[in-house]
Amino acid sequence: MEALTASQRETVRRILTRMRDRPGPLLEILHGIQDHLGFVPGAAVPLIAAELNLSRAEVHGVVTFYHHFRHTPPGRHIVQICRAESCQSMGAEGLAEHAMRRLGVEFQETTADGAFSLHPVYCLGNCACSPAVMIDGELYGRVTPARLDELLAQREPSK
Repeated sequence: MEALTASQRETVRRILTRMRDRPGPLLEILHGIQDHLGFVPGAAVPLIAAELNLSRAEVHGVVTFYHHFRHTPPGRHIVQICRAESCQSMGAEGLAEHAMRRLGVEFQETTADGAFSLHPVYCLGNCACSPAVMIDGELYGRVTPARLDELLAQREPSK
């Protein structure tokens, strides 16, 4: 586990100080850390645990239980593919396989160049337009492999 940088440590401490006295603050603190750092570093777990009087295992368990929390720095672009029933019935499984081949990563991984992180998500609320994909917070419906390629190409660094 890599140590926190001075900047990361200060960010974590600032968030802990601001939120520690709220009722049941753990999830809110984890969201705050990820919002600011892009992920929840493993080295932040002992700081959070000590501040909230929890065990490291309790904090780690929450971080790893929820798919939303990233454990490594994300790529410059976040690609989320819906895995809910409606999207699966409309081809999301094939779309996910295509995305993995196209990007050369599995779910929860980032491309070697740091351009894309690929994540499963369990419902984007766009069921009428399945399969749905979200890229950098922008929602797309009825996404085919060809359309996904177009969307990714728009975000790829110039070669």
